[in-house]
Amino acid sequence: MSSIALIFNEILYRPLFNGLVFLYNNLPGHDFGIAIIILTILIRTLFYPLFQKSIKAQKEMADLQPKIKEVQEKYKKDKEKQARAVMELYKEHKVNPLSGCLPILIQLPILYAFFQVLRTGLDPSRLSGLYSFISNPGQLNPMFLGLANLSAPNAVLAILTGITQFIQGKMVAPKNSGNANKSDFASAMSTQMVYFMPVFIAFVALKLPAGLALYWTVLNIFGIAQQYFVIKKKKAEIKN
Repeated sequence: MSSIALIFNEILYRPLFNGLVFLYNNLPGHDFGIAIIILTILIRTLFYPLFQKSIKAQKEMADLQPKIKEVQEKYKKDKEKQARAVMELYKEHKVNPLSGCLPILIQLPILYAFFQVLRTGLDPSRLSGLYSFISNPGQLNPMFLGLANLSAPNAVLAILTGITQFIQGKMVAPKNSGNANKSDFASAMSTQMVYFMPVFIAFVALKLPAGLALYWTVLNIFGIAQQYFVIKKKKAEIKN
């Protein structure tokens, strides 16, 4: 095993796998889906400060759009000056147009580790690799509430992933983001995040174990709630 694979295994795969089995063992009914939901909440809580910072940056980007439009109109005949002026605007208001992507980039290794857990962890032979303080359940039942097999693709959960991703993106998107000036990289990226990403994520989720869709949907739901309170607080501060 390479050093990168070893690090991935010890830092992400094994802790997630053991945490999932621990929750599965101790939950009434041993529901695999509920174990994933609780583990997702714990992960979201761990990264709460990072998500909080990202949401605030996205909202500030949305609030800055009118000024960006003014700059674009002022320098519409000189794209180079326009780009410099927009970057100065970001600098002046201490806004990073790429900050909204950071939580997604951080989540990708965790998502891949979850995929590996669902792909290989349900094999009873893998349970021999549990930490010594985690009881071996013998086998894991991948059913969620007796309705969905989380080790196989599920269309309903995949669609829910796309819908919640769209709601989360739309909440912090600039107004009229669909008409964003193509010369403004941040506006164009915002539009892609709002409309393209939900479709892409739902399509990918249709091909992967439903446990991943459940994990991402729960992340999105908590993200929506977190964004609601951040936006509400921001509006209250403006009023005062």
